[in-house]
Amino acid sequence: MAKSLEFGAFMEKFTLQPSPSLQQLPLSGLTFAVKDIFDIEGYVTGFGNPDWARTHSAATTTAPAVMDLLKGGATCLGKTVMDEMAYCMYGVNKHYGTPTNPCAPDRVPGGSSSGSAVAVGAMLVDFSLGTDTGASVRVPASYCGILGFRPSLGAISTVGVVPMSQSFDTVGWFARDPVILNRVGRVLLHLPDVDPIKPNQIIIAEDCFHLSSVPSDRTAQILVKSIRKLFGGQCVKHVILGDYVKDKVPSLQHFMDKENEDQEDNIPSLAALSSAMRLLQRYEFKNNHAEWVTKVNPDFGPGISERIWDAIKVTGENVDVCHSVRTELCAALTDLLGDHGILALPTTPGEPPKVQANPSTLDLFFSKPFSLLSIAGVSGFCQVSIPLGMYHNVPVAISLAAKHGSDAFLLNLVETLYDTLKEQIELLTE
Repeated sequence: MAKSLEFGAFMEKFTLQPSPSLQQLPLSGLTFAVKDIFDIEGYVTGFGNPDWARTHSAATTTAPAVMDLLKGGATCLGKTVMDEMAYCMYGVNKHYGTPTNPCAPDRVPGGSSSGSAVAVGAMLVDFSLGTDTGASVRVPASYCGILGFRPSLGAISTVGVVPMSQSFDTVGWFARDPVILNRVGRVLLHLPDVDPIKPNQIIIAEDCFHLSSVPSDRTAQILVKSIRKLFGGQCVKHVILGDYVKDKVPSLQHFMDKENEDQEDNIPSLAALSSAMRLLQRYEFKNNHAEWVTKVNPDFGPGISERIWDAIKVTGENVDVCHSVRTELCAALTDLLGDHGILALPTTPGEPPKVQANPSTLDLFFSKPFSLLSIAGVSGFCQVSIPLGMYHNVPVAISLAAKHGSDAFLLNLVETLYDTLKEQIELLTE
């Protein structure tokens, strides 16, 4: 198949057949693709950069997450393009090209799991594997108009996955269909089938939706109408999340920026949260990769190069405070949501940037979404990005987050909600 027909999604095509079985397996007949950050026996894990591929040998084992999918009956069709060293959210790669966003070809697909999202969005596979450290599943899912799931931290093995930042690294996945999203999740998370549980509260993060350039009647209100129809209106609640986090996470004071406190397009406590996350991420990235980067001096694309060398220079100052922030935020959000509560917020606050945007402009553009995306990242909670159709010719999405370990509950809820959300979108756009 010509590369144009494959939307530039694949690094390498090959077929790995599922493990033979006499019984009907949960993923039988389904195909998937794998981000080029996962080890597959006999193939070099490229990590988005040709110098990395050149200086590393072929993997001698296959990552357990990939093995689980093959044992579950799915067929792997190859490895997908990713941003260099997973250190970007745009989906741009100067060496291997930018996979084409199937929903909006003039927009970036989002990264760093760009090719995996595009392969699903373009219907080249039924589902795909990515990783989500800062938001590398949630952002491309949002930009490509598909479902993307970031599991609870530590819920899925990251053995055989090149590390980026272990405090935040998760194995995530994409699908177009909520039933497949759920089925894949059960295999990866080793979960039995359980009946859906009705949420006891859906908390709308009002201030987060105010950050969004998309009107709330195309996001939050669609969710609220769907919840009322399915579960009744009594479980819908509202919170000013920034105020709650500021009050309940005292260690964030170390990262509060006085200049940001009065900006309308900013939630100061969440901006501080993203600063803490970025510091710890840089520090761990340095510990993982500084030796290789300084020895090889790889050829990096614009924007990525500056980001990686900044990380290499970071010191351990305030890293202990970052860990305090993680502990406090997890406790605060667990109290807020309880066992069967859901937090609703925009996946990203704006539309995907244009493909040819300047890297420095993109960095500025991504400062606001990172505030929203760091909530699940720092807390270790699970989060799903759900597409809500198109608005002004670009995809729109909403995110639902649940407390750590509530992955089965959240996956079931998405499956229950999905058709009603689609009905509400159709009513609005008729």
